Amino acid sequence: MLSVESMDNDENSLNNTNGDSRPPSPPQALSKNAQKKLLKQQKFEAKKAEKKAAMKEQKKKEAERKRKEWEKMLASVPEEERSKLIESRRGLRRERMEKRSEEREKKIERLTGAKLHGQNIVVDLEFSHLMKPTEINSLVQQIMYCYAVNGRCSIPAHLWLTGCQGEMDIQLKRLPGFDKWIIEKEDRPYIEAFHDHKEQLVYLSADSVNVLDELDPTKIYIVGGLVDRNRWKGITLNKAKEQGIQTAKLPIGNYLKMCSSQVLTVNQVIDILLKFLETKDWKTSFFEVIPRRKICEADSEEYQEDSAREGNDENGYQLDEERNEENGDQPDKKRNEENVDELNAKRRCMDSPSHG
Repeated sequence: MLSVESMDNDENSLNNTNGDSRPPSPPQALSKNAQKKLLKQQKFEAKKAEKKAAMKEQKKKEAERKRKEWEKMLASVPEEERSKLIESRRGLRRERMEKRSEEREKKIERLTGAKLHGQNIVVDLEFSHLMKPTEINSLVQQIMYCYAVNGRCSIPAHLWLTGCQGEMDIQLKRLPGFDKWIIEKEDRPYIEAFHDHKEQLVYLSADSVNVLDELDPTKIYIVGGLVDRNRWKGITLNKAKEQGIQTAKLPIGNYLKMCSSQVLTVNQVIDILLKFLETKDWKTSFFEVIPRRKICEADSEEYQEDSAREGNDENGYQLDEERNEENGDQPDKKRNEENVDELNAKRRCMDSPSHG
């Protein structure tokens, strides 16, 4: 009676006799260009991990410093006052948590309502194969910023991510809480996802000859998710033409003159569209979103003068602020710090041009 082991040995010897068993071929060597890309990606990942660890350590030290200051303060006051301080701190923490919970619920309500009645805006993610790893990472950051801004808007849009596959899909899923985003995620291309609404599709491209005057609530506006570094001129326009869908460009030239190309990042385009949904004013939307360095100085100064003129017409707030200064009240530092943080976040995203 043959054992399983002996049968396997006979089968292996038969394969060897037939010449089917060959030594595995050595792995194909990477080209110099591929090696450079791999090395660059490894350095980027290492630097990213190092930066993350440093920030985590800094945050830990700051928390430890605050804890020690708090304990030192408690030790320096009588028992009765200590109890009051602890209770007061607990009360502030409860209020802060309740406020965050309330804001979160309102945000969910707004975004859920936008899925039913909001302006449909699509980010086309079918270009990930044309981008370098660092560019994919940049686009992921821009998408994260878009979602955050949309969540804060009083009139949010109904955002879609289509063609979400491959490395782009992997990077997006690494974002904390991405699975809970109130946003449409489609692995299919938009042309398939909106097969029954093809006539409503409008691809936004800086190369289009059609100027967008208004946002039509029945239309579905598409923004090209491509950080191209100017390598892929006109790629979104050509794609739209091949698919037989409408194209349009933002009416930037009607309101200002840009010092460089009218190509904007994904987050800038969507931010402009969101501003317009709230203000119904293209000029305000452009000047509030597009970086000053991209706008010709004359246009920028003219807009600032107009804004100052409007501000003088509403001088009630300024008078109140002057009274506060006379009374020794300090301006709202927290609000100013939040504005600075938001501007810094914008600038980081804006360094990577998209919207081909």
